Amino acid sequence: MALNRASKSAVIDNVSAELAKAQSVILAEYRGLNVAKITELRRQARAADVYLRVLKNTLVRRSIAGTPFDKLSDQLVGPLIYGISVDPVAAARVMCDFAKTNEILVIKGGSLPNSLLDAAGVKALASLPSREELLAKLLGTMQAPVATFVQTLNQVPGTFVRTLAAVRDQRAEQEA
Repeated sequence: MALNRASKSAVIDNVSAELAKAQSVILAEYRGLNVAKITELRRQARAADVYLRVLKNTLVRRSIAGTPFDKLSDQLVGPLIYGISVDPVAAARVMCDFAKTNEILVIKGGSLPNSLLDAAGVKALASLPSREELLAKLLGTMQAPVATFVQTLNQVPGTFVRTLAAVRDQRAEQEA
């Protein structure tokens, strides 16, 4: 179904708004996927907070013009599905995980702000831990010295109390 000028303008504005807050854009060729599989992919993308749409390449070219994702314009060839996300890893992970079980979906490439990724780069990006995992590891690393210090401070009174209890028990044995 052909879009009129107002509909095209609305699509461009919508995609431009998503790109303004995005940290990654991933492209995949979906030729041959049936509706059930695309619906499953959309459900997974929605759960990961990824904006996933099938768009006309000319509209995307207009949307990315003047953005940090401008380098993608050369890769916009063929029937593509676009994954756009605020988390740099989320879109790549969703699309790569789906492509593992559905060989028909072919990852073509992607972009981080001001850098272009090929298919291997997208797969490498998908293998990185998420932002939450990295923050949890950082917090654990930051807490380790403090926790060790508290344990060390706690050992001194604990040892003293156990020693007093042993002396008390020994005196109770001697009196009995």
